[in-house]
Amino acid sequence: MKRPDSWHQWLLIALGIIAAGLLLVVPLILIFSQALSGGWSLLLANLDERYMRHAIGLTLLATGLTVPINLAFGILLAWCITHYEFRGRRLLTTLVDIPYAVSPVVAGLCYMIVYSVEGTLGRWLSEQGVQVIFAWPGIVLVTIFVTSPYVARILIPLMQAQGTDEEYSALTLGASGWQIFSRITLPRIKWALLNGVVVTNARAVGEFGAVAVVSGTIMNQTLTLPLLVEQLNNDYKTAAAFTAASLLACMALVTLLLKSFMEWRTREREARMVPAPR
Repeated sequence: MKRPDSWHQWLLIALGIIAAGLLLVVPLILIFSQALSGGWSLLLANLDERYMRHAIGLTLLATGLTVPINLAFGILLAWCITHYEFRGRRLLTTLVDIPYAVSPVVAGLCYMIVYSVEGTLGRWLSEQGVQVIFAWPGIVLVTIFVTSPYVARILIPLMQAQGTDEEYSALTLGASGWQIFSRITLPRIKWALLNGVVVTNARAVGEFGAVAVVSGTIMNQTLTLPLLVEQLNNDYKTAAAFTAASLLACMALVTLLLKSFMEWRTREREARMVPAPR
């Protein structure tokens, strides 16, 4: 990597910085300035509203359930794809990308059809006293679907690049599957795994389309923070809407810092693994 050595290159860098500032930094500044436009007292009053506290709790609930489920799913899927040869392996690898290709709104509509009381499964669940659509279980289900590829897609190329020689060696020496995973596999993938958790968390917190379809956007019942921002804005409660948006922005900034830290640690580890030239 070299330093720019002509005015054309410096101009290109300046244009990139200006574009990043206008598209990324200015909106963040606007969000926080609008949230604080009425002063700290109004901001704290908006945060103390019942609908705000309920939206925060529901968002944390959905994220808190989604992340560990997709963490386990991603590890198992990555392990199967990188450690075993079986018929349908390529198909399974392709199926992982379905949430990338399908619109979240379409995914939410599919879940609506399957789990609504008009569907066979939804009717049976309703008879058992379980409500999925227009309740928090539906929000959790669609959030899990939308965020399901992230951990697996980060782990699969890393585990393929690392190979399985050490794990097979441990297996021949009598190590159990759990010992192999906890002492060999996990230490090698831990930073990538944490990176996947951070990305999954960020996507889960900000999911809008699929959640909007299955939630019914019922105030104090099924509104997550992204849905609450839209609802408050439609009700002309601008200060409250920007308060909710500032919470999401804070979560995004924390996620960005964590992601940058994970990537730095990963690069540092890779640099230590590269043998020094003789």
